[in-house]
Amino acid sequence: MEDSLQIHYQLYQPGDVIVGGVTSQLFSLSDTVSFKEHPKLKLIDEVVAVPKNYQQVLSLVFAVKEINGNPKILPNVTLGLHIYDSHFDAKMTYQNSLNLLFNQNRTILNYHCVIQKNLVAVIGGLDSDISFHMATILGIYKIPQVTYCLFDPVISEINDLSLYRMVPRETHQYTGIVKLLLHFHWKWVGIIAMSDDKGEKFVQTLIQMFSQRGICAAFTQKIPTHSNIFDMLNWLDPLTNMTNFLFQTRVNICIVSADTHSMLTLQLALNLFESGTMTPMYKVWVMTADWNFSSETFHRSLDIQVFYGALSFAIQSNEVPGFHDFLQILDPYSAEDGFIRVFWEQAFDCIFPDTNECEATGKCCTGEEKLESLPGPFFEMSLIGQSYSIYTAVYAVAHALHAMYSLRTKHRPVSGLYRAEVVKPQHFQLHSFLQSILFNTSAGDTVSLNEKGVLAAGFDIINWITFPNKSFLRVKVGEIDPQAPWDREFFINDTIITWHKIFNQDVPLALCNDHCYPGYSRQKKEGKLFCCYDCTLCPKGKISNQTDMDDCFKCAEDQYPNMERNGCLVKELNFLSYDEPLGITLVVLTLFLSLTTTLVLGIFFKNRNTPIVKANNRDLTYFLLISLLLCFLCSLLFIGHPQSITCHIQQIAFGIIFSMAVSSVLAKTITVFLAFVVTKPGSKLRKWVGKRLSNSIVLCCSFIQASMCMVWLYIGPPFPDMDKHSLPEEIIVECNEGSANMFYYILGYMGFLSLVSFIVAFFARKLPSTFNEAKFITFSMLVFCSVWVSFVPTYLSTKGKYMVAVEIFSILASSAALLGFIFSPKCYIIVLRPELNSKEQLKRRNTSTQLNATLSS
Repeated sequence: MEDSLQIHYQLYQPGDVIVGGVTSQLFSLSDTVSFKEHPKLKLIDEVVAVPKNYQQVLSLVFAVKEINGNPKILPNVTLGLHIYDSHFDAKMTYQNSLNLLFNQNRTILNYHCVIQKNLVAVIGGLDSDISFHMATILGIYKIPQVTYCLFDPVISEINDLSLYRMVPRETHQYTGIVKLLLHFHWKWVGIIAMSDDKGEKFVQTLIQMFSQRGICAAFTQKIPTHSNIFDMLNWLDPLTNMTNFLFQTRVNICIVSADTHSMLTLQLALNLFESGTMTPMYKVWVMTADWNFSSETFHRSLDIQVFYGALSFAIQSNEVPGFHDFLQILDPYSAEDGFIRVFWEQAFDCIFPDTNECEATGKCCTGEEKLESLPGPFFEMSLIGQSYSIYTAVYAVAHALHAMYSLRTKHRPVSGLYRAEVVKPQHFQLHSFLQSILFNTSAGDTVSLNEKGVLAAGFDIINWITFPNKSFLRVKVGEIDPQAPWDREFFINDTIITWHKIFNQDVPLALCNDHCYPGYSRQKKEGKLFCCYDCTLCPKGKISNQTDMDDCFKCAEDQYPNMERNGCLVKELNFLSYDEPLGITLVVLTLFLSLTTTLVLGIFFKNRNTPIVKANNRDLTYFLLISLLLCFLCSLLFIGHPQSITCHIQQIAFGIIFSMAVSSVLAKTITVFLAFVVTKPGSKLRKWVGKRLSNSIVLCCSFIQASMCMVWLYIGPPFPDMDKHSLPEEIIVECNEGSANMFYYILGYMGFLSLVSFIVAFFARKLPSTFNEAKFITFSMLVFCSVWVSFVPTYLSTKGKYMVAVEIFSILASSAALLGFIFSPKCYIIVLRPELNSKEQLKRRNTSTQLNATLSS
């Protein structure tokens, strides 16, 4: 016996070939099948419509109408259709899938294989469960099924069910969710899904992707499942607990697996909460592409303001020309359309006059009601979302048929135009043509399927603006396009997004705690998710220049951290400059001592024939004064920006010149000492005392130092260098010694000469003579050695320009000691006590005239 309700809720249009469809407009209440009694013939007792889903029926009808009117697609072949409803029920989905296949009134599986003669493909269904139920039937008979739902990851891997999906891959949506959260720096979010296997898979997939990108799921809430739309009492308490939790949590961002059941249930729960507490709930809802404002008739009073400012993903679509005009000619009294009557009554809340209830209620349908007057949750005048996918699915089937007919006609020519009866298509032959489909829709979209039969496309990102009159505005604010280059896959325009008024048009925060601002880094809290952290000040020498950095880092070598430790400053160059006070002081001191030395040299030269000058070896005295003058002047090489030439010269000049000066002092000391020894009768050293000995000492000692300097220049000469690490805020521009050992060898050699001079002078200090220099050399060498002994630790403990200043000071101090202690007594006599500078005075006070003769020679 035929089920009268099934016959009623269908739409059939004849044609040469038939495209079947299973839509989801009607919720039904059916009795539970019991094996204790004979099954009822009437499977459905009550029907409640989702008025907005009637557009799925209309999109299929409109697409067929367009194709039949287009001479470029399937010429002389009429496309027909046959549509049933799934009633959101597995049992009815199986039943109506079989009704599409078989012609007899009562469905008997495989009875003489009586399959509807011209059914070539079926389009449906609304979600992955319905599509999977259909596929288990249609796959047996190799009927191509073009679905328009987003598949969950488990079912999407099944490739042997003759499924073609006119929607993008679900993984692109997961990627888009993650990129959306990262774009707004939302790291602390909640997840809401149905408490079934699909919802569990949704949660697991997101949490796994979140953990890889530094996002935390603050909570996961499950919307209780229900057997049918009328079963509300069993899940009212769990919903109340969920809404109370959502109200109390500080999490601002909620991601929702937005299929039809979960969103209607969530919308109802939020409305019940707000009506009971009189307190609005302010959240940013991020919904999947299944989302659409849609309500059953008994949800007519539900407020949609709870979703103001929400974001959702949506299947990409364009405005379809002619669809609005098509809606204007709908006839609610159409006999062939078994869906329009229940849609019209429940959408407009009226009853048709052919029933007794019309007069009783006074709400009679006139048939003149305007679809434009319906609120958005009940009906929209443009093809969007899944309705648009159905539209493109019909065109995909038509283009595949057209390609198949064209190929057959090419190989089997007939006279005149071909007919469907001449070249009868077989439904299983359509698969190869669907797999390689590529065409442009009338809306301007390019449609193609990949190797797995999935639409090669992405998702739009929609911002929802709702109004108190239950109307809404959808604004496209971005997109996820997997076909674009990797750096342009994700795009969003922040400036046109409308957030909920509570956020004052600022991007809502989604963090476990406040940002860690530049200068601080995040430190994990023990026992908490990694998104919850403390903010700690960067350690000394490190910075963080971005918000929420996991670790601080060091500046570049030529930079140093500022006081706030949130940026780097350029290090200044550190070298002893002529412009700074220290450099000016040393230059002035150098010039003063140089002028003093020059003055002393002038005094000695002017009084070169006086006894005191002649008594101290004039040539050696001149050589010593010139050496001291050069010692003072060589300190200028250490001031200023180090250059390659100055680095080569400064230490070499310092070593050689100082060796000349010290060797001159040594020669003087030895000459004084030997002068007393050779006065003894029979001394064999007499011939060595004189200019030959002093000149030999100076030349020999200087040559040894010069040779060491040449070796230094050969094996590892000094060079300009930048020390970026010794000082925290400055770069030391210095002359690197190159071979440091050679530098200390030169210092050691000068120390050796000084020590020898000091020892000899010390023993000769008490020898009798009016002009005995030994006592003065002893004091000068004592100061000289003290300066250079203290130089080494001081030099090693200082950095930068102060290290250079220490060396300059040591040069000036030691040279000044030689100049002062050796020459100041003589200058005193020459300038202030000239009466003492005479031969009579020299003879009267000398105990050895031979000594004077020897010294004067």
